Amino acid sequence: MEDAGAAAGMGTGCTRVVERVCACVGLLSEAPSRFEPTLDVARGGVLWAVPALLANGLLRHPAGGFRLPPGFYSLIQVFVLLGFMALARIRTVEQLRYGAPGEWGALLGLDRIPEVRTLREKIKVLAQPEAVGQWSGLLSREWMEGDPDAAGVLYVDGHVRVYHGSQTALPRRYISRERLCLRGTTDYWVNDQRGQPFFVVSTPFTDGLLAQLRDGIVPRLLGEVPHQPSDAALEADPYLSRFTLVFDREGYSPAFFAQMWEQRIACQTYHKYPKEPWALHEFAPCVSTLPSGETVCLTLAERGTRLSNGLWVREIRKLTDSGHQVALVSTDYQPQTAVAAVHMFARWSQENFIKYMMQQFGIDKLVEYETIAPDETKMVVNPAYRRIEGQIKRTAGILGRKRAKFSETVLDPESPYETATPLAQTPQAGFAEAIELLQHDLEQLKAQRKQTPKHIRYSQLPEPDRFRALAPTRKHFLDTIKMIAYRAETAMAGILREHLAHPDETRTLLRELFTTDADLFPNETEGTLSVRLHHLANPLSDRAIRALAEQLNNSETFYPGTNLRLIFTLVSDHNP
Repeated sequence: MEDAGAAAGMGTGCTRVVERVCACVGLLSEAPSRFEPTLDVARGGVLWAVPALLANGLLRHPAGGFRLPPGFYSLIQVFVLLGFMALARIRTVEQLRYGAPGEWGALLGLDRIPEVRTLREKIKVLAQPEAVGQWSGLLSREWMEGDPDAAGVLYVDGHVRVYHGSQTALPRRYISRERLCLRGTTDYWVNDQRGQPFFVVSTPFTDGLLAQLRDGIVPRLLGEVPHQPSDAALEADPYLSRFTLVFDREGYSPAFFAQMWEQRIACQTYHKYPKEPWALHEFAPCVSTLPSGETVCLTLAERGTRLSNGLWVREIRKLTDSGHQVALVSTDYQPQTAVAAVHMFARWSQENFIKYMMQQFGIDKLVEYETIAPDETKMVVNPAYRRIEGQIKRTAGILGRKRAKFSETVLDPESPYETATPLAQTPQAGFAEAIELLQHDLEQLKAQRKQTPKHIRYSQLPEPDRFRALAPTRKHFLDTIKMIAYRAETAMAGILREHLAHPDETRTLLRELFTTDADLFPNETEGTLSVRLHHLANPLSDRAIRALAEQLNNSETFYPGTNLRLIFTLVSDHNP
């Protein structure tokens, strides 16, 4: 009622009038977070994620690289709000229009959260390329250093964000999930074996995975992957690598494998051109442990294989229950066969991560309407080459159909070849003439294709074929916060997994937790903020949540920007 009544004055939920007026006239740089006893706060359970968000770096570096002009809302409050939105599955800023601003404000120690337009303006101020790039790089380096074993095997995969807007005509690219060529931007994600993200690289160009690995991802990894062997260690052991890259068949290239091994970087992918099946007696069962901790038995065999460029690689095959042999190649020469095979098959964790982020965190949502001029030195497909290629395919298709028709008439029992009808007056003559003309046209088109460069620089594109890129910084900024939120959720899922009969239900339980109401009771004298969660759907969930609360309370986390230590309990567990 109080929030609704305030709408007649400064706006819904604006009950801290004096502070807002002071902020408007420049007498207040930021409003402090001040909590009041409140019952039944919507989505109050998201406060249980504060320790995990902070542990994964939500506020570790922003103060050093980001700046907000003086106003009512502080830098910390904006970052915490964005983290809460990600975990509560508020996929876009615009969706806040349909939530109670006062309820969200209670989670931040404020009267209400910023209005949508205000929050978008603050994100625009924060999303500066240098600050976002520095912050993302520091977090990626810290995550790798925190788990150097996981950073030793890195997974790279591309994901196309389809663009349906009219601001720019982005190049088309094939999207396997849609089975169509659509306009969009490609994001290349770099993850560990468990699917946890390190960073993402976006590009409007269609130069493919290998170009991104060579020009953007590998140089960054060489500077960020921790505990790489020294030059002396690499020289002493000719089979030792700095780290291993795992990717799908799109990256299969013997030349690229050799180029990476010159830098002592191992590559692993599925064999794009496997030869005949191996003998069954070569396969043997191997017990392996997946990154998730699950133990599986794989039927494997291994050989040394020389690729087309003379590079020797390990070829490992897995025998499936149906008898099919899944082949992979690797230049990671040291791990045992079963370990190398698990590295490849764990790639599904990255596939699952991208799918989960699309469904739950909305990484495909458009958050930026501005466009920028792309790098003019980038190589793009020549439109003239593409047009000639299309003409060749159409001509070849017509030629194939004409030849089929010609064959049908020749094999017809009543064919003129079996009668006295003059050949010039038969249907075969018309088909033969058409085939001859089509063959001539096809040869001319192929000769023209040879003289046309397949790739040209963007600066050489004809004006009608030029495009502008979507401004990437705001998306990069919000994606980094979503990566932090995903890592925070993963950490909490790791605690819950031990207390659930079905470990695969941990994220479902956490989504319920983040949207459950809670009561807030601050105690300035004792310096605590009690977050008392309402009961969940069943006693089993409550039991798991109590175990999570014990771990969270042991972390002794203070709410950001205050001196209040967070205490997490269920409502019935409180002793008055």
